[in-house]
Order: sequence, then structure tokens, then C-alpha cells
Amino acid sequence: MSVYFFNLFSKIIESSEILFIFVKENYLSIMKLDEAKEKYIQTWGTFATNWGINRTMAQVHALLLASDKPLSTDEVMEALQISRGNANMNLRDLMNWGIVRKELVKGERKEYFVADKDVWYLFKQITKERRKREIEPVVAFLEELKNIEDKDSNEAKEFIKLMEDFSSVTQKINNIMDLAIKSDDHWLVGKITNLLK
Repeated sequence: MSVYFFNLFSKIIESSEILFIFVKENYLSIMKLDEAKEKYIQTWGTFATNWGINRTMAQVHALLLASDKPLSTDEVMEALQISRGNANMNLRDLMNWGIVRKELVKGERKEYFVADKDVWYLFKQITKERRKREIEPVVAFLEELKNIEDKDSNEAKEFIKLMEDFSSVTQKINNIMDLAIKSDDHWLVGKITNLLK
């Protein structure tokens, strides 16, 4: 009887090993590092367009994030197959956003670039730039729209009320972004956790 169970157990293990090999070869796509980096760079660029950010700018940033060493403009151009002008423009924009900086490489005359890899700092910088470019102009625009000549008519009062409501929501978003920018990661995680309870 024990020989029977031993043989059965051996067949189950053998079948499990065959199944694992089949699943591994057919369903688990284990990538090489270079493949994973390339997929990350391409996907990050695609996601960024959904957030209103230039695809190439996001790909340059992803390339620098994934790199273990500073990269020159020529290396960025070669890796992404983009022109010098495109590489320079996007590197400059990333530096203006405060998420990429120049780094000196001893013995080299070329400029080299690195991305800040602190994800929390990255989140705060991007939030700060998005607020400056998207929220602050809306706040100013809504304030301007409330200044109309005939404030006493019902139509004007409704319009002013609508602009005040938009302004209130926009200001709340601005305040939330300001809190995120000024906070540390533990504070925000704590606030989100409290909201979820």
C-alpha cells in the first residue's frame, strides 16, 4: 500500500513540475532587465500623455530614472531615437520642473543628467508644477470673471454665484495640493488611512 502512495505522490510531484514549467514558459513573462526598462520607458511615456505631459518628456525622465549612471544628451538621443533639439528641450523642461539636474562627470566635457529618484520628492515637485501651470491660472481667471459691470440683475447674480462655486472648489483643490507639497510622506499616508477608516 505504501508503495502505491509513494508512486502516486511521485506522479503528482512530477505533474506539478511539468505544470509549473508549462505555466512559466507560456504565461509568466520573466523579462530581462533591458526589456523591463524599455517597457517601463515606453509605458511611462504613454501614461504621461493621459496626464497632459509630453510623451517624449516622460520617456526622457523614465530613462534617467531607470539609469544607474548619469546620461549625456547623446546617450538620451541614442536610447530614445530622438533628435538633439528634442532631447535638449525635454532635458531643459525636466530641469525647470526640478526633477532632473546636471551632474559633472570627472574628465568629461559633456553635460550629464540625472533624475531625482526620491519618489515622494518627485510627487511633490510634479504636484507643485501642475498647480502652478493648471490650478493657479484657473483661480485668477475665475476671480477676473466675477468682476462684471451689472452685478444687480438676476442673471449676473447667478453667474457670479456660479463663478464663486467654481472658485471655491478650485481653491479647495489648490489647498489640498499645497498640503501635499508641504507635507512629508508619512503625514499624507496617515491622512489617507484616516479617510479610508
